[in-house]
Amino acid sequence: MSLDALGWNERLQQEFLEHAQGGLMPGRVIGEHRTHFDVAVEGGELTAEIPGRLRNAAKIRSDLPGVGDYVALTPSDGDGPAIIEAVLPRTSAIIRQAAGERRPQLVAANVDIVFVVTALDGDFSLERIMRYLTVIDEGGATPVIVINKSDIGSGLEEALAELRAAAPDVKIDVVCAHNAADVARLEAYFEGGRTIALLGSSGVGKSTLTNQLLGREAQVTQTVREHDNRGRHTTTHRQLFVREGGGSIMDTPGMRGLEMWEAEPMTADDNEFETIEALALECKFRNCGHTSEPSCAVRAAVKSGEIAADVLERYLAED
Repeated sequence: MSLDALGWNERLQQEFLEHAQGGLMPGRVIGEHRTHFDVAVEGGELTAEIPGRLRNAAKIRSDLPGVGDYVALTPSDGDGPAIIEAVLPRTSAIIRQAAGERRPQLVAANVDIVFVVTALDGDFSLERIMRYLTVIDEGGATPVIVINKSDIGSGLEEALAELRAAAPDVKIDVVCAHNAADVARLEAYFEGGRTIALLGSSGVGKSTLTNQLLGREAQVTQTVREHDNRGRHTTTHRQLFVREGGGSIMDTPGMRGLEMWEAEPMTADDNEFETIEALALECKFRNCGHTSEPSCAVRAAVKSGEIAADVLERYLAED
């Protein structure tokens, strides 16, 4: 593992200078979990966490580290995780409105190209694809529409006509993920060490494409259900992989909905509530109610004075 293979360049080196002077080390987030991050550094990988100071400094939750971010770390002392001290400026950020919630969710950071993966076996939706394209354009990345499963399904010419009329400037590739020649055509997008993210519904073949483009079985794949052509959520969290052939690829969980995040003016409570929601990721139980459950990170923050008790009361009242 090398930082150069992960897209490290002269611009990032300049951005990192002040952190290097403080004894920090550079890395790139390649995996995100409820309580920690997987971070690739020169020569390997390590586990890292974020301090309360970084959470409090984030104006919105999507400012916190996510997969694809380049970060500055305090190395582990040998007994615990490394600490993410800062997130370097992003070149792109794909942000959606979290499903069922009024908050932003970072989907991918520092990606150059996004493959919008769809299929003709019941998944194809022009309206949904156009929403994807809008969010990607807003985030500063370049979209490419990839129609997978060209060996099954029907209506290819009609789908191509609709897409070309609705998005004439967006490139379209038609592939079968199990066909080596088809997948080889996608190799050109990785030239120059680019990072590519795959977005699309569950079951369209993102994990299969990821494995083919990596040249190894990195992601578990499953067949779709026959009765409705719907896939199971094979990928459960975003993950970034380095390719031996150059560049890197990010697989993401299936998302049928991708609504653009439109920020509204935040109140003081909104900002505090963001802090509570970030801390909630560290609670022992996923459905923690922050009232009497053991190992509740939110109540621990109230006890330490990081969050005022009345703010938690208002948060629980709204919830």
